Amino acid sequence: MYQAIVGYHLDSEQHWVAELRCGHTQHVRHDPPWTNRPWVMTLQGRKSMLGYELNCKQCDSAEAVNTTRQSETDTGNKT
Repeated sequence: MYQAIVGYHLDSEQHWVAELRCGHTQHVRHDPPWTNRPWVMTLQGRKSMLGYELNCKQCDSAEAVNTTRQSETDTGNKT
């Protein structure tokens, strides 16, 4: 599920972490050649990405669990 970036902070290892609208967080490292995010290196770059939507895998996982629970409830199955 895509969620907008609403802020940033540095973690204990001094890596940038995006704070998402849903309340979850996601690292936004610039680590070429694997991850190319030069915008995280400057305040102006980070500000320019506020509102940009990242795929929140934590929300995806929660949605999948909720969908499974709803399906089990609908069919009368319980785990």
